[in-house]
Amino acid sequence: MAAASRRSKIGLALAGGGPVGGIYEVGAMAALDEALDGADFTDFGIYVGVSSGGFIAAALANGFGPAKLARMLVENDSDEIFDPESLLHPAFDEYLKRALSLPPLLWSSFRHYLSDPWHLGLFEAFQGLGHAIPAGVLDNTGIDDVLRKLFSAPGRSNDFRWLKHKLFLVATDLDSGESVAFGGAGYEHVPISTAVQASAALPGLFPPVRIDQRYFVDGALIKTLHASVALREGAGLLLCINPLVPFDAVLAAKRTHREDLTHTPEHLVDGGLPVILSQTFRAIIHSRMRAGMARYREEFAGADVVLFEPTRDDAEMFFTNVFSYRGRRRLCEHAYQRTRLDLYRRRHELAPIFARHGIQLNVPVLKDHRRSLLPDKRHPDLAATASALDAVLHDLECWLQAQRGAACRV
Repeated sequence: MAAASRRSKIGLALAGGGPVGGIYEVGAMAALDEALDGADFTDFGIYVGVSSGGFIAAALANGFGPAKLARMLVENDSDEIFDPESLLHPAFDEYLKRALSLPPLLWSSFRHYLSDPWHLGLFEAFQGLGHAIPAGVLDNTGIDDVLRKLFSAPGRSNDFRWLKHKLFLVATDLDSGESVAFGGAGYEHVPISTAVQASAALPGLFPPVRIDQRYFVDGALIKTLHASVALREGAGLLLCINPLVPFDAVLAAKRTHREDLTHTPEHLVDGGLPVILSQTFRAIIHSRMRAGMARYREEFAGADVVLFEPTRDDAEMFFTNVFSYRGRRRLCEHAYQRTRLDLYRRRHELAPIFARHGIQLNVPVLKDHRRSLLPDKRHPDLAATASALDAVLHDLECWLQAQRGAACRV
């Protein structure tokens, strides 16, 4: 009974990051699921998801384990597949609606200009034409459609109220800037699939989602993790996964012996606007998240919050193209192996924390370098060999630092 009580206070908070972030989170969770004895990722008491993390959180709350999710997102041998390319359809309905609004807007602007042509500039008179710009480039209704079908199967639910565990999916009210946790009081009636769609509606990319006469966009606009939602629900141990960290190209270049940087530009500006925007977005949300984590330690002093995220020199995470099968597979395996290594390096720090909540860190599992989440059928030992080599290099680096009287960097 005591063990069950401890498990009911374990929570999971997943940040966003688009398809890249979701796939990284699945790989990281698979490593955690293997190494944490007593922690069942489909049986936590509280789940909080933001943006793409909302999709993963909703699937976990519906009984999809990390290994199953990996097959859905990456492999082709699962009967249930979610392909990120399904989200790349243009928002034709939005284009049409805005196009139909253009003639009256143009006429209104023209009349406005003629009313005082000597004092009104063209830009000032015609700025109302901005209302005809589409609110999103891509159609996000596919998220609702796919998840509604996925969660309607026997044993699953698209209704927050019928879930075994608490699930919160956070979105932002566009008109007020308020964060809303669907699944919380007053918002349990919203279908889970629609809540995921709203939480992942990144402004500019996807149109806002209308729910009960209100419009919602990506939940990451206000906070990165919204971990406080789970902590206020009484989570004693909260596992957090944030897949988006700013990339340090200088640090990555210094470690070329440990990374394949052939696809990495010398300077991020060489990658063009998408890379610049990605780095800017990551830097903003990561700084904000760090500030939030510091506040949680003060506000919820009795709770343990453990964060997992990529390193700043992780070129694989920053440059992967998840719209290719090979890229998704490589990223998921990469996240799995890197999280295993992170757990091993932090084992002395984390083991006592987990033990307080009835969870044991399985060190022998972490030392087993033959393990792979998605074994390569052509080269079955490749991932395990890479993981073993990484661990050996780290141990060698620690030994060299010890010879110089320096502490080992974990």
